[in-house]
Amino acid sequence: MRFTTTISLVLLVITWLVASHFAQSDAFPGPAAVGEKMIQEGLSGELWTHLGATFARVFVAFGCAWACGLVVGALLGRSEALDQWFWPWVNTFLNMPALVVIVICYLGLGMTELAAILAVVVNKAPLIVVNVRDGVRQFESRYEEFASIYRLSWIQKVRLIWIPQLEPFLFTALRTGLSLTWKIILVVELLGRSSGVGFQIHLYFQLFEVDMILAYALSFMIAMQLIEWTMVRPLERHVQRWRKDGQLA
Repeated sequence: MRFTTTISLVLLVITWLVASHFAQSDAFPGPAAVGEKMIQEGLSGELWTHLGATFARVFVAFGCAWACGLVVGALLGRSEALDQWFWPWVNTFLNMPALVVIVICYLGLGMTELAAILAVVVNKAPLIVVNVRDGVRQFESRYEEFASIYRLSWIQKVRLIWIPQLEPFLFTALRTGLSLTWKIILVVELLGRSSGVGFQIHLYFQLFEVDMILAYALSFMIAMQLIEWTMVRPLERHVQRWRKDGQLA
């Protein structure tokens, strides 16, 4: 599988190289030119500064969205009354365009870091709410009876009964939410921040330096892919381990 992935990436780079060669345009630089800019920005320290700013926003915003979504989703899943009252709110925010949320937050709170983070949280928390709510609603009642019979504490119920049943839903929310969060963060930075990958893309768009735009975009994509390989996929294997155990049984 890894060999196939490597070959696929090599073919992608070769295709890019050939296409840029035939294009012969500054608007479509080749991988060598983009790689050179990445190295230059990395050596100067600019690349790491802006990558760090973007990743800080990604993890703070996603962490807040995750916490809010987990609490609200659990409440809506456990209480039919709360679900009927607040589901229209969740559905409204779920379908609200991200750009509208970003603009409203910037207009209301100014071009501040709080506005940037809040815009992402408001836009992405409903997605996590939906996943957690659906997971809680599919809880097995027999496990609740087991907890009552053995008089498990609230912490024991969460650790031994709720979390194992929620794992697939939490992982789906993690993967989907994280992938969407970093894309929204770039838009937030492009519109109203003075640091980050999105800000740099906006800057070099104004200067029409496509090689620099691609250098920052590609650097961020590579970093996110590394997170996918080193964190998300191992977690996915952990979450899905019961399926393999079931097949072996």
